[in-house]
Amino acid sequence: MKQSFHIAILDTSLAFSGFQRDATHLAIGFSQIGLSVDLLLARKDLEECYWEVPSPVLTIELGVKRAAHALIPLASYLRRRSPEVLISTSTETNLIALMARGLAGTRTGLVAREASVASIHRDRRLRGSIVEFLAKRLYPRIDSLVAVSAGVQEDLIAYMGLPRSSINVIHNPSVTPGLLRKAAEPVNHEWLHGNGPPVIISAGRLHWHKDYPLLLRAFSLVRQARPARLMILGEGEERPRLEALAEELQVSDDFALPGFVANPYNYLASASVFALSSSAEAFGHVLVEAMACGTPVVSTDCPGGPGEILERGRFGPLVPVGDAEAMARAILATLDNPPARALLREGAMRFSCDRIASEYMKLSAFRARV
Repeated sequence: MKQSFHIAILDTSLAFSGFQRDATHLAIGFSQIGLSVDLLLARKDLEECYWEVPSPVLTIELGVKRAAHALIPLASYLRRRSPEVLISTSTETNLIALMARGLAGTRTGLVAREASVASIHRDRRLRGSIVEFLAKRLYPRIDSLVAVSAGVQEDLIAYMGLPRSSINVIHNPSVTPGLLRKAAEPVNHEWLHGNGPPVIISAGRLHWHKDYPLLLRAFSLVRQARPARLMILGEGEERPRLEALAEELQVSDDFALPGFVANPYNYLASASVFALSSSAEAFGHVLVEAMACGTPVVSTDCPGGPGEILERGRFGPLVPVGDAEAMARAILATLDNPPARALLREGAMRFSCDRIASEYMKLSAFRARV
């Protein structure tokens, strides 16, 4: 490898998002293994970064308000800085990166990541249709295409007609060096102190595909069997629906929606069970994060990554999507007989930032420039 191998990671999201987290975690991982890293953001004044960026990483502002406006600034950056490899983090940025490289006329290798289950989350609006049309035709020109789970790989094969041999499966980097430090910080919630009922926790945007109504229904069944509390970290448009359902199920006194919390890891570490109820998850970062905190996990066996993370039940039970009774049984069984914390942490470390960065180094886009 060159003494100062230089890569860039493109993230044009304008707010808190999974893509922003992935870009930041990749930057951490590549920095850990000694690469020179540029993290490209849309606009620093619009972006709120909820993950610490290590000091060796250079943060560069492209000065745009929308991802689609990044083409010219990105091409200019590529001509000016000439990184060996550019990594993009979503379908739209993948296309922008491909076109910008052509416009810049550089030999920069392009690694494009797919981090969503396109057939489920497809956008039927005009903009989404254009992105879909371009992706199906331009993706064969990408040097290395990465799916963040085998489930996403299968979706790309079926949905975009891409050959299996063109898609590399590399899971998301989820365990950062600071995660356990943050998990050990005091938590500011009375439910997570003392000897009260066990707390079941979940975390993520309050969005339909997380299927939190399923989790609430499962929780109401758990409550019939034993005292317990349910807490969901995050914010979103589903809040009124969830609050109304909690009233209907008569569990409001034991149900909390604290909203966004800057440090979710001490919440995860203090809970008795983490439950993921999604109808689809491209990967499932928060499952890994809960495991790294030593917290037992249960999950729906939804399309995407949870089954891979849990190794088909080795690290936690998987239940059918939409089955509240099965989710309740899994939660109760896990409360009664939790797995060893050491086993959970061992499973989580498969997704440490440096280990995942090392997997990227095996891609053809990197090997051709080493």
